Amino acid sequence: MIRTESVVTLELAERLVRAAQDSAGKPMAIAVTDRHGHVVAAVRMDGASHVALTLAIDKAFTAAAFNAPTDAWGEVTKPGAADWGLTSALAGRIVVLAGGFPLRSDGELIGAIGVSGAAPQVDNETALTALRACAEVVDSFAASHPAEHLGA
Repeated sequence: MIRTESVVTLELAERLVRAAQDSAGKPMAIAVTDRHGHVVAAVRMDGASHVALTLAIDKAFTAAAFNAPTDAWGEVTKPGAADWGLTSALAGRIVVLAGGFPLRSDGELIGAIGVSGAAPQVDNETALTALRACAEVVDSFAASHPAEHLGA
């Protein structure tokens, strides 16, 4: 039996990056990864913080690793909470700040997007705008119900 899987193509990754760039109200960084957290496309807009690209990549990595929005992990990773210390895993690549979302196609994880460089709600909305712009390929559930992904 041959198994086929949907993947984040370079074309899709570039479309997501462009959609995020077009909706960004300020210089930001955007990264799109495959399901394993490996970068397919990434950009740091002129004027974006020098750390924004690293954060965007790690947000996408985190969203892909856990198949959940990055901000869904904030409360459970605080000191004393159930997953406290999680952000120290994998050499600090786990980022629980807003702006990272899994990408799904027909319910299957295919990758993730991470956005960084603005206030948390702006990072989130910029990523969600990119997801909505590619809704014919990426399931809309991720864009309309981000908190429901926790534990998915």
